[in-house]
Amino acid sequence: MSQTLVRLLVHLVFSTKNRRNLITPDIEPDLFAYISGILKTLDSVCLEINGTANHIHALVSQSKNLALSSLVMEVKKGSSKWIKTQGSEFKRFAWQQGYGGFSIGESGVGRLRRYIQLQKQKHEKLSFEDEFIGLLKKYNVPYDPRYVWD
Repeated sequence: MSQTLVRLLVHLVFSTKNRRNLITPDIEPDLFAYISGILKTLDSVCLEINGTANHIHALVSQSKNLALSSLVMEVKKGSSKWIKTQGSEFKRFAWQQGYGGFSIGESGVGRLRRYIQLQKQKHEKLSFEDEFIGLLKKYNVPYDPRYVWD
């Protein structure tokens, strides 16, 4: 085969540092568009993005040419730098150090899109911390609870 053909779907999840409520309703659409733009420059496609005041979820079709850790680092670095220019209330904005990255199959795309779209409703009853631990368990990711949060 002369071509490299790849479809890498990943569910990304990360929060603001210390899960501070810094993503305001006013900035959210522009932040999500900016993150989508960063992904596009990295030859990746944001298929869905949403979140709450303290975290985001994104369904990404990841580039075959970039490690997930590099992709997330560039997204967080670029979006953090950008949001700090959007007003004095964002001067101290920062993302948490880590992230969650979960592979999904094509058959799970529709269900994950709905899950991401319904983030605000979901978090009327569920904390981000409980949601994230649930995702780690769902995807069978081993973790040490002492080091999940920063």
